Amino acid sequence: MLSLISTLGGLLISGLPKLLEFFQDKADKKHELALAEMQTIREKELTAMGFAAQAKVEEIRADQIAMQTDAQMTTAAYEHDTKVLEKAAGWASTYVATVRPTVTYLFVLELIAINLWLTYYLFAHPNLVSTVDDVIKYADIIFSPDEMSMLGGIIGFWFGSRNWSKK
Repeated sequence: MLSLISTLGGLLISGLPKLLEFFQDKADKKHELALAEMQTIREKELTAMGFAAQAKVEEIRADQIAMQTDAQMTTAAYEHDTKVLEKAAGWASTYVATVRPTVTYLFVLELIAINLWLTYYLFAHPNLVSTVDDVIKYADIIFSPDEMSMLGGIIGFWFGSRNWSKK
């Protein structure tokens, strides 16, 4: 049961960025709507006073500054990452991209090794196994619900995230 819950959790967590993006987008749109309402009120007041053209110029200038700031922040973040990875050894920058897959490989290899060892041990000691229930009992000791939950979460994250990323 815990494995099923953790697999479902892995699927849901892989979709968490999209969910957060939805809420951020909703908040951004609400903020933009409030700004648009304020700008409309301001334009009406400026038009009444004869300053409509100046308001448009200021609006365009504010938009340009906001876009430049956003672009500069993104460029600075990419440049920082590039500088850090340039100073690192080639294998280190490659490894940075493979940390999560490596952890997954190690965990799955551990499960395979335990399974092979359990099979060897049970064949080497035939007096331990007299029925299928004995094999299940030993497997339940080795493959605890916590370990299966972790595996389910990993598989749910890696294979579930493919569907979330499609638009």
